[in-house]
Amino acid sequence: MPFAGPIWYEEHGEGQPILFVHGWCMSSAVWGLQRDFFAEQYRVITLDLGGHGQSGLPEAGTTGFGGYAADIVNVVEQLDLRDVVAVGWSLGAQTLLKAWPDLQGRLVGLVLVGATPRFSAAPHFPYGLPPKEAEGMRLKVRRSLERALEGFHRNLFVEHELDDPVVAQQVAEQLGRVVAPQPAAALAGLEALMEEELMEEAQQVTCPTLLLHGDQDRVCLPAASAWLEQRMHNCRRTLYAGCGHAPFLSRARQFNHDLLHFVGDLHGTY
Repeated sequence: MPFAGPIWYEEHGEGQPILFVHGWCMSSAVWGLQRDFFAEQYRVITLDLGGHGQSGLPEAGTTGFGGYAADIVNVVEQLDLRDVVAVGWSLGAQTLLKAWPDLQGRLVGLVLVGATPRFSAAPHFPYGLPPKEAEGMRLKVRRSLERALEGFHRNLFVEHELDDPVVAQQVAEQLGRVVAPQPAAALAGLEALMEEELMEEAQQVTCPTLLLHGDQDRVCLPAASAWLEQRMHNCRRTLYAGCGHAPFLSRARQFNHDLLHFVGDLHGTY
């Protein structure tokens, strides 16, 4: 059941809710391989963050991770979701960290995919991309969002990750369903990634947390989720060998199994 409002979301299935939050310049459409799998026994909610997919542009003053977090909180409260397992990828993972204080009474588990508490490297956090590389991304978006996203999509995967033609076709289909945001929204998301950090927020999370990361991720480095694993409470981490930034696409079967196991463990049902 879709909802077309300021923040667009869609529901499939019944049972315990699992909420999926997409990454930068993506949309809820990217979770198709998870939606179909989990909707058989869970209530799956996918949403489009402000300015992405079918959601409207954020209102003035609601940009950055604070604005994205408000999008999630509003949907969760509108649906009165309880016992939620929230899954966030990349920017979506950071947004869930930002939303944690407002959602902690409703969440029972957190799954952070390709996550980092800080996208750009800094003296106190050397596990991000060099600032010059992040600035280069911003310049590419300003010149041509279409070409910038073509390069970004290529960078999601590493050599031989998509050698299986069936997997390559599945990935192409999922990415092909994503409608690119307007340039202003793309730049706003990139600005949040470049300027904000969530290191303190990450260490405040108390619910069980699963970190899922490709061991060759070039967008959010594996060392970043290792930092999270060492500092977050009740946390464990799984690496996918030979994977880049989107293991839920290229290793969907294993990813879904790992997520299913985590959700089952929360209630001792797996």
